Amino acid sequence: MHLIFGGAYQGKLDYAKERYQLKEQDIFFCSAEEESAGPYLDFTKKAVYRLEEFVLSCVRCGMEAADYLEANREKWSGTVFICTDISSGVVPFEQGLRAWREMVGRTLMYLGKDAEEVTRIFCGLPQKIK
Repeated sequence: MHLIFGGAYQGKLDYAKERYQLKEQDIFFCSAEEESAGPYLDFTKKAVYRLEEFVLSCVRCGMEAADYLEANREKWSGTVFICTDISSGVVPFEQGLRAWREMVGRTLMYLGKDAEEVTRIFCGLPQKIK
């Protein structure tokens, strides 16, 4: 598993597409709007993009994202996870947004611990963390 993270609009998806020769059909695009059935990740795809949106859906449903990932661990061993790092900047005043920010951090720590590779993208440039 490879974890790619970085700030918004820093080139994470472009990097992943080039590095892993991904096409649009290889990528699962997370959306917090798809809450009717609860949080969901499609592990039949090679990559999961906008993981932070999945985490937001988990927060809204009162579920820990890392628990969902742990329950599905055998399904995502070769997956590329792409996540926007929302931990920088001003801490949100709204409790729900603070909970989201904290859960994204916990989720990145959970994935980063077992990832084969962790890459931070800044200004389109990859920085190997692990």
